[in-house]
Order: sequence, then C-alpha cells, then structure tokens
Amino acid sequence: MESRVIIAGVGMDCSDSMTIRAKNAAESADILIGAGRILRGFEYLHKKCFCSYDTREIADHIFQNSGKKIVALMSGDCGFFSGARKLAEELDSRGVNYEIVPGIASPVYLCAKLGIGWDRLRFVSLHGAEANIVREVCSHEYVFVLLGGEKDCSKVCRKLTEYGRGKAAVFIGENLGYPEEKITKGSAEELSGVVTSKLCSMLIVNREYEKYLASGIPDDEFIRGKAPMTKAEIRCSAVSKLNICENDICWDIGSGTGSVSVEMALRCPEGKVFAVEKDGEAAELSEKNFRKFSCDNVISVCGRAENVMQELPAPDCVFIGGSGGGLSEIVSAALGKNPSVRIVMTAVSLETLAESECLGEREITEISAARTVKAGKYTMLRGENPVFVIRRLP
Repeated sequence: MESRVIIAGVGMDCSDSMTIRAKNAAESADILIGAGRILRGFEYLHKKCFCSYDTREIADHIFQNSGKKIVALMSGDCGFFSGARKLAEELDSRGVNYEIVPGIASPVYLCAKLGIGWDRLRFVSLHGAEANIVREVCSHEYVFVLLGGEKDCSKVCRKLTEYGRGKAAVFIGENLGYPEEKITKGSAEELSGVVTSKLCSMLIVNREYEKYLASGIPDDEFIRGKAPMTKAEIRCSAVSKLNICENDICWDIGSGTGSVSVEMALRCPEGKVFAVEKDGEAAELSEKNFRKFSCDNVISVCGRAENVMQELPAPDCVFIGGSGGGLSEIVSAALGKNPSVRIVMTAVSLETLAESECLGEREITEISAARTVKAGKYTMLRGENPVFVIRRLP
C-alpha cells in the first residue's frame, strides 16, 4: 500500500532545534500526528491534527488516511528512546511506506551547551523504565539520564548519595530549547533536594568510575560479622563458572555476608541479583556491603529459600552457598522456573557433595588454597579448608 508518511523528530522545542527537512515536512503535511505538547508547537500551521500517544492508534489513523501526506511528530530525535521504533515496526507489519527524518536529541543539545563531546556518553532512560542507575554511574565516566514520571532528579541524586556516589558531578537541563531553559550544576549530594520541572534530563560525570571489572575481591574489603563468607579464591571460581550476562536475573541462595551477590551484581549491571538469606542479622550485614560496593541492582530477600523462591522472577543463573538442608527443593524450584538455568554450588563436606546429585550431570572441582602469614621474621603458608565447586552441566 502506497502512503506518503514521514516520522520526524522535532528536536527540543518544535522550532529552532528542528532540522529544515523536518520543518518542511510539517509545513507541507495534510495531517500532523503527535502528543498534545508537541502538536501545540505547530498550531500556527492550522493543520488537521490527530493527538495520540498510542502506537497502534496512530498506525490505524495512518492506514485509514492512505494517500494523504502524514507527518508523525516525535520528541527529540527518532533514534533516541523514541516511540518512532514501535511505530515503524507497526507500519512495517501493515505494508505502509514511510521515511524517518532525524531531529536533535536532548543529550546532543545539552552536551553542546556544556562543551562536552556526546560520543562518550552512556545513555540510560528512566522515562517509564527501570534502570540500575548507581551501577551505570559506577561503570561509566559519563552517563546521560532521560527522566520522566516519578523519576526526578532529586531521587536520582539521593540514590547516588545513599550508595556512596554523592561526589559525582551532576548537570541538570530543564526545558531545553525553550525560553525558560535552565541548566543547574552541582554534586549529587548537593542536588539531593533539588526541585525541577518535569521536562528535564541529567548528565552525570563520575571521574572515579570503575576502570576494570573486579574479580575475587579481597575478603578484608567486605564488612564482616558473624555471617559466613565465600572466600575470594572460591568466589572467583564459582562466579566465573556462571557466565553471567549483563542483563541476567541471578539468585544467591544463602548469601551470608553478600560477597558473592556483590560480584554477581558487578557482572549484570542491567540485571538483578536476589540475595536470599534466612538469618536477619546476616541479611542486614549484606545490605551494608551492597551499599559499600554501590550495588543498587541487588535485592535482599530475608527468609528460607523454600519459602520465598516462588515469589522470585525466573533466574538465568543461581549460586547456592548454603541450602539449610533444602538443596533438592532449591534446585527443583530453580529448574521449574527456568529449565536452562545455570547453577553453581559450593560444598565443604562430603555429605553435601553427595547431595549435589540432585543437580543431575555435574562438573566437580576441588580447590585448596593457602595464604601467607607472618611467623616472626619468617613467612609461612596457612591452608584454607578445601572446597568443592560444583557446576550443573547443560
């Protein structure tokens, strides 16, 4: 079906930040489609307008008006967290021809104002979406945040401060491109109480970002208590065997001090780690470590694994550091939610090793480590308990 359809980005203000190509398209259109805020910027054209946010509704209107020149107007640029993608997919499915005309996106505009190259940015959307913003800031020097809804600048700044990143520099751009445009600068801690307009975005600069992915974090870097902890050498091996992807859902069963949860969280900045611990004191201790290592993608779950697992989302990978006698139930629950789940567990006793038969086909590795200790003027090796690292094979 032939159709003269253009999907156009309107830049910041539906005027000065639009490209000439987009302006010409709007001026020559028979019908303009867009959100109310955007259409108000084109009232001077006195065009027939269709106001909607709904992709399918917009596609229906385009389909019903085949043959007319229709311009669907999108905020900013069509390629930056835009509804243009869904609309294009819907039009493709209906055989409607269209052209996409780019606009100027908010990060490009804000970075130009600040004299910063936008090619170095990590882009995060909190506009109707969830993201582990602390992990993103820890992992990247420059993070641009698109805000919307209940996610405002002060909440982002408070969370960064809560997780130890209060010194990060923050630039807030309000009403970019409009006469009331305002750019505010300060640290996350300083701007924790800032009040802004709803139409705003943020650039966060963290000079102390993580330049490498930590593995086998030294034991003494964790806040310690009476809770057991998987030692660095074992932890490093176990986590590596899980092959964690950046957006995985992970379970840490029997999280103890939370050391494994932390290393899992570093590997899935776009995912979540559910740290399950039955002991309330240990769960509180692990929460302190999650904040110390800026892991806002870890959710602490206090309770026996058998009682809480059904409420957890399906896991991509599971580490079992302590089963409390319910190993078979834990494995069955994980496999029930995802038959392809990757499972790794540790065992220090032969009895637990025998129980691991419930995993099915396994790979078993025994690790014996020894560390140096001072004895007067001499240096000796002191052995740690040997540990079995057991991986369920696909």
